[in-house]
Amino acid sequence: MRRLFILVLIFFLSGCGEEEKPAEKEKIMQLVPVAFSDLPGWAEDDLQTFTGAFERTCARMLRAPPEKPLGPLPEAGTYADWRPACEKFLGLKDKTAATLRAFLEGSFSPYAVWLGEGNTGLFTGYYEAALKGSKTRGEPYTIPLHKRPADLVMVDLGKFREELKGIRIAGRVTDGNLIPYETREQIVTGNWPHNDKVLLWVNDPVDAFYVEIQGSGIVTLPDGSEMRIGYAGQNGHPYTAIGKELIARGALTKDNVSMQEIREWLAGHPDQAAEIMNVNKSYVFFTEITGEGPLGGENVPLTPERSLAIDRSIFPYGLPFWLEAQHPLDQTKTIRRLMIGQDTGGAIRGAIRGDVFWGHGKEAEHHAGPMKSQGRYWVLLPRK
Repeated sequence: MRRLFILVLIFFLSGCGEEEKPAEKEKIMQLVPVAFSDLPGWAEDDLQTFTGAFERTCARMLRAPPEKPLGPLPEAGTYADWRPACEKFLGLKDKTAATLRAFLEGSFSPYAVWLGEGNTGLFTGYYEAALKGSKTRGEPYTIPLHKRPADLVMVDLGKFREELKGIRIAGRVTDGNLIPYETREQIVTGNWPHNDKVLLWVNDPVDAFYVEIQGSGIVTLPDGSEMRIGYAGQNGHPYTAIGKELIARGALTKDNVSMQEIREWLAGHPDQAAEIMNVNKSYVFFTEITGEGPLGGENVPLTPERSLAIDRSIFPYGLPFWLEAQHPLDQTKTIRRLMIGQDTGGAIRGAIRGDVFWGHGKEAEHHAGPMKSQGRYWVLLPRK
């Protein structure tokens, strides 16, 4: 059986002890050809909500230069390789489940994703946050959500060195040198030069923290109108999950840590909440989004339960993935559905790692919050 190999570089930082840990072996990601009949539950997905998600991706692909590679995965080919499938899909008049399934089986080949000797990984969930805020400051709206400042320079190091692909930094230029940008703590305490660059004021610091993690939200204004906000930039510091910090301090355990449990702990410990949230040095800047949303990293609107955040250093945007993962609310159920890699995130790192977009509102948060499911996926690539 022919296997497609992609080297996944894993960097390990040695600890501060006297003895250096032996280097771990690099793991190889393998794409193993399978049949559609090997995909568990393939015949059961109605594919109806997949249609809109794939239409948006195809529209973007058809606008791209045909000769341009799709991204970091060589096997994904160029945009020209995807053009026949996208043109055929957009031309389908009958988009019943049977027709869509026949189209997919005729246009794509599925590959099981393996990393070393394992084929399972962690799948989490995210959602579009709901907040209350105001365009002007005044009680109770005193927590700022900042616009992207003009001096923020975001750098994709992979554009300069092949071995740095997937690594991004940010900073500001001073005396001709790029220096690190302020941390989240410095920004939220006003210890930076652009404290006046405020998009909105919200009423809850924990809500402000969570919309940074989710990357998008809908803010209800005092007059009842709504404003959609989305990601406009990031300060370049790595994302740190505060759940790990709470586990390290004994406040939570690996078994009970979840978005809801963390939120409850922060609400119950207001004297410690700011310190814990600022363990995460990453800060996200926002902009107003008009039209459809929220927008993912692919710059297309996300589709609930069809859009998947992926590791952008390994997989390009727009690839379909067949996902099998534990359901976040009922361990006796399994999620089996076709997703599209349309987004990314600071915590999404690894060949078998994903973040399921659940949509907007309390129900979406209810599903996304506790999701830390073991799962696996298969990637669909155009038939040669």
